[in-house]
Amino acid sequence: MNNAKTKVLFSTFILLVTLILNGCTTLVTETAMKAFEDRTTEDQVTDAKIATGILERLSDKDKGLLLDVGTDVWEKRVLLTGALENSTLRSEVESLVRSDTRIQKVYNKIQIASAEDIENRRKAKEEGGDSKSGVGETVDDFWIETKIKAQLITTKNISFVNYRWRSVLNQVYIIGRSASQAEKDLVLSVVKQTKGVTSVTEFIEVSSS
Repeated sequence: MNNAKTKVLFSTFILLVTLILNGCTTLVTETAMKAFEDRTTEDQVTDAKIATGILERLSDKDKGLLLDVGTDVWEKRVLLTGALENSTLRSEVESLVRSDTRIQKVYNKIQIASAEDIENRRKAKEEGGDSKSGVGETVDDFWIETKIKAQLITTKNISFVNYRWRSVLNQVYIIGRSASQAEKDLVLSVVKQTKGVTSVTEFIEVSSS
């Protein structure tokens, strides 16, 4: 069986697992997905260490930041998303991240939001995006991320494991690497056409041919 067919079968399996099983399987499926990423094993290990270090520094400053700030690392590039109450705290978070000299780039896309929006986002994360929680915009964010995942998994010519995305108040941010410009264009088209998405900001690199 060639590599392309293997990825298609694996993607289908992951979709079924996601739909059938509960959230406790997330770690297992994400771990299995890493075997299909185009990142080298060395890059995966380094990125994981960078991410762990960021989370530890955020937790040391304020454990609430673990709910307020999203961190995604791809080949030593860090995407920061989420929502905070002021620009001072936003800058402090970025400084904490940049203290790791292994990081090559930091994309700080943390939004400044109201205390109410931030509290709603925290509730949504704590409750796993429960649509019955009545927390408004953040439920849309959870479902937008879920819809994007389902669509990328089932779209041909997309290696979805090479991307990470976040929705913050319906604005989507995505990082990763595409095998070609055509794949990148297809990924962005899928994300932009997802119901509820108001804007898309991308940090996708294209592999050299």
